[in-house]
Amino acid sequence: MKHPTVTRRQFIQTTGIATAALATSSQNILATDEKPGLIIDCHAHLYGEDETKYPTRENPNRPPNGLGDLAHLKREMKANGVSHVTVVQPSSYYYWDNRFTADTSSDNSDSVVGIVTLDPDNPYSPEMLEYYVSQYNVRGMRSVPAKSGKLDDPGVENLWATAERLGIVINVLTKHDKHEEIKVLARRHPKLSIVLDHCLGLKLGETFDITLKAILDLAKLPNLHAKLTLIPLGTKEPYPCRDMHETCKTLIDAFTPQRCVWGSHFPTALFQPKVTYAQHLRIFTHELGLDEGSKRAILGETAYGLWFEPRK
Repeated sequence: MKHPTVTRRQFIQTTGIATAALATSSQNILATDEKPGLIIDCHAHLYGEDETKYPTRENPNRPPNGLGDLAHLKREMKANGVSHVTVVQPSSYYYWDNRFTADTSSDNSDSVVGIVTLDPDNPYSPEMLEYYVSQYNVRGMRSVPAKSGKLDDPGVENLWATAERLGIVINVLTKHDKHEEIKVLARRHPKLSIVLDHCLGLKLGETFDITLKAILDLAKLPNLHAKLTLIPLGTKEPYPCRDMHETCKTLIDAFTPQRCVWGSHFPTALFQPKVTYAQHLRIFTHELGLDEGSKRAILGETAYGLWFEPRK
């Protein structure tokens, strides 16, 4: 089946109008629950049911039966007052095949944008990125090191340069050992917005101190943003995961709320079974003790500016 063509003008008109309507709607819904008006989930992995149309990689990392599809995600969003979501290509399921992510984001452009994952060693990846951005509702790319083991690699560089030119966001997925390479790339592309997926994998344990130091160093760069999925991923405790609260607030102080975003890591049963979707959100709305301005920025305003605001 041929993919539908969506022009940039249609994307801007559709997403912009729907965004305003959903923001108003969510403000009315959330007023009774004392939550910020606009809530955007910046990290959901989505799984299709049709494995003929959208084949998986060999031995994929599957969510539990009945979980992880679009209907499940929409139920979680509605129940928790979440109006928008960025769907991040699950490479552990589809590898480099972004067709499901692209189709889903295009077919649900009133509330969804896509984040594709492309192979830095494929010379056609920059061209593919431009295609996804121009023809689908894709507003970002997840970046991983090349086969060389380096992030500062020609293949990665070409993708980052393309993303900067297109005005989309790079989500970088790596560990603390690549933090100096992130700095080099970020300085080379000062107009590129870069989000640290899962905050370099920060978690309690032997790598905690060195990882935290690396993140705080990266916070000095103005085009770096922190995706605050670290609490349920880094904790050793059940909800509300208090052993990670001060660390999270340290990162918020370092980046400022205007460079922090929240993501559910949906489906939580697969990726962070200690905490449900609702509990993860409640940590930020109630448990961390954030002021209202910080909540608004972290849970909605910053993400809107990165992924949903119409590009000029």
